[in-house]
Parts: sequence; structure tokens; C-alpha cells
Amino acid sequence: MEVILKEDVANLGHRGDVVKVADGYGRNFLLPRKLAMQATEANIGVIEHMKAAAARRSATEKAQAEELVVKLQPVVLSFTRKSGENGQLFGSVTSADIAGDLETRGFEVDRRKIQLTEPLKSLGEFTVAIKLHREVTAHIKVQVQADAVEPVAEEAAAK
Repeated sequence: MEVILKEDVANLGHRGDVVKVADGYGRNFLLPRKLAMQATEANIGVIEHMKAAAARRSATEKAQAEELVVKLQPVVLSFTRKSGENGQLFGSVTSADIAGDLETRGFEVDRRKIQLTEPLKSLGEFTVAIKLHREVTAHIKVQVQADAVEPVAEEAAAK
């Protein structure tokens, strides 16, 4: 079955591509989720028009993403978390924490665009990638610091 992709589909293709897929995959997954449409002559004409509009939209989105990269370049996020003696955090710093901190600074970044393979669970300075567009990625610095323990609490624990 040949289908025209309406959205980017991982390991299959990008929006507007005409791809050949198994009948079941097309009928049961792509078409019901409106990720694709059947490749007929009429639909191919519609897709050509959609491709032109998508190219214009993608160009503006890319320009906006490049502007945001310049603004994000000097940003350094700092998080304070409780940690153990060997520098391991009791909690972690997740992409949601990073997105929330960026939002308080006036940047609207979806947490799903933040490229953390796993949450940050140790103290230190990390470079985190943010994929703003298919071709544009920003890198920000994230510092994770230990929470300052009050000396009074340590003295009370020693007694």
C-alpha cells in the first residue's frame, strides 16, 4: 500500500513523503491516527500544495528557532538538591524541571524537546541539548549543586 505522510513518522519518513508500507500498518495505524492518507492522484495534488505551505512554515519555524538559540546561549540553569556524601542526589533533575525553570525566565520550551537520556542524578555541571527544530539544536548549561546543610541540624544529629 502506498501512503502519503501527513506528519513526520520515526523510521518511516517526513511529512509529504510517498512511502510504501504493509497494508495492515497503513490501515490499522497510519490512517486511523491521521498520520497518512492513501496515495491517489487527487491526494498527490493536495500534498504538493501542502508541501509548499509546509516548506514556508518550516522556514519561519527554523528562523525562530535560530533566534531562540542565540538567546539561550548565555543561559545557565542552577538547581539545588539534597545529596548524599558521594555526590549522588536523593532526587533528580528532570526535563520538566529544566522546562519549568526556562519558563520562569521567559522561554517557552516544551519539555519533550529537551534531550535528556535519563534524569540528572549527580552533582556537577552538565550540557543539555534542546531540539528546537529538525535542524536546530540549542545547548544550555545546567548546574546541580548540593543543598547547604544547616550546622545546627548537624550538631543536633551528633548529640
